[in-house]
Amino acid sequence: MYCVARVAKPGGRPIENRASPIVRRGGRTRRLVRFLLFVAAALIVVDALVGNRGLLAMLDARRQHAELAAAIARQRAENARLREEARRLTHDPSAIEEIARRDLGLIRPGEKVFIVKDLPTPAAP
Repeated sequence: MYCVARVAKPGGRPIENRASPIVRRGGRTRRLVRFLLFVAAALIVVDALVGNRGLLAMLDARRQHAELAAAIARQRAENARLREEARRLTHDPSAIEEIARRDLGLIRPGEKVFIVKDLPTPAAP
């Protein structure tokens, strides 16, 4: 950009001098400021994505929350089942008898146990 300097003659009319370039000192500074603002904005975006409280951390926390909620639900179901089994074993004699017969192989007096052995399968001719 050029500026034309006008100087007045002693007679009152301005004289036009040769055009001289205007020195722009802010050009380099403006570029530097823009660059620094761009870098700062890029750092903020990167931090928002991968920082300690960024998007990826939030997604990971949601996944962990879902896994823990499922584990809690499984534990609650297991607790309810065990509570019911404990109640049955405390109050139901037939439940105790069932476990004694199944797990310990006990029988009542007067009952007879028959052991049935499987016959070997004949070999193919």
